Amino acid sequence: MIEIDGSEGEGGGQVVRNACALSLVTRSPFRITKVRGGREKPGLMRQHVTAIEAACTIGGATCEGLTVGSSEILFRPGQVAAGDYHFAVGTAGSTGLVLQTVLMPLVLADRPSRLVLEGGTHNMLAPPFDFIAKSFLPIINRMGPTVTVRLVRPGFYPRGGGRIEVDITPAPLSAIDCVDRGALVDRSALAMFAAIPPRVADREVAIARKLLDWPDDAFAVRELPESQGPGNILLLEAAFEHVTEVVSGFGKLGVSAERVAQTAVGRMTGYLASDAFAGPYLADQLLLPFALAGGGTFTTVKPSQHSYTAAAVIERFLGRRCGFTQLPSGTHRMEVR
Repeated sequence: MIEIDGSEGEGGGQVVRNACALSLVTRSPFRITKVRGGREKPGLMRQHVTAIEAACTIGGATCEGLTVGSSEILFRPGQVAAGDYHFAVGTAGSTGLVLQTVLMPLVLADRPSRLVLEGGTHNMLAPPFDFIAKSFLPIINRMGPTVTVRLVRPGFYPRGGGRIEVDITPAPLSAIDCVDRGALVDRSALAMFAAIPPRVADREVAIARKLLDWPDDAFAVRELPESQGPGNILLLEAAFEHVTEVVSGFGKLGVSAERVAQTAVGRMTGYLASDAFAGPYLADQLLLPFALAGGGTFTTVKPSQHSYTAAAVIERFLGRRCGFTQLPSGTHRMEVR
């Protein structure tokens, strides 16, 4: 039985998601105490319960303490079974975070699977659909499997109601090296909004255009059906030969459109100023597949607390260490040891 203190390190839901995925792959049971102990509201939230329920469904697993607000869970894995699955968060909880929990076990299954996930697709504190589709999954597909995603309907906080569909053709994960991102191919800035005044998105794009030295045709505004709102996100995308970085700023009550744009531009500017392959959010996501592949390297900007916490959980299950070494350029190289 692997014992995990959920308050250590980053102290959030990533510990729960990675532990479930690794437990299903390794068939190792685990217990987490002080679940999300590093958060202002500790314990399981609705989206974490859905993610664990999804892990139980695909993996024939059982979980004690599986209720909203629970601070301790005991997870016993079974046999992962590929198939067609439908999971609904029930709120604007992130579909992407549920996908994180079940993707690697299904990627390593014995036959294809299809997932339908309903809930939030563009959430604060979670990777938006565009990041999953353009930044994360292309790297997974380079490692052997084939995973495709389709956005059927966006879902913003707090309404939710989004839907994504995922098709997974499994294959063993091969170790790859992701050091050179290649030449810059394209750039874009898109402000999406629904059921809010159009001037909000116009102001976001105006600030992004002012702060970024990008061509005029790189900037766009897209209005979604009113029924899909209220919601707003500014997406900045930099496509290189070997990787695409997607960063975002989310509209929120009390936060000006200018502040939303400045946040997103700051994140993109920091990435472009480095020569790293992976931005901080992509680095967080790549640790698990690289560790399961048993090797490989990638470069990133300064590792986040999320990355260090994920590495610690991975080592508990796999006995493999995801180590970061700072390079003379200031970027960091991650290697599985």
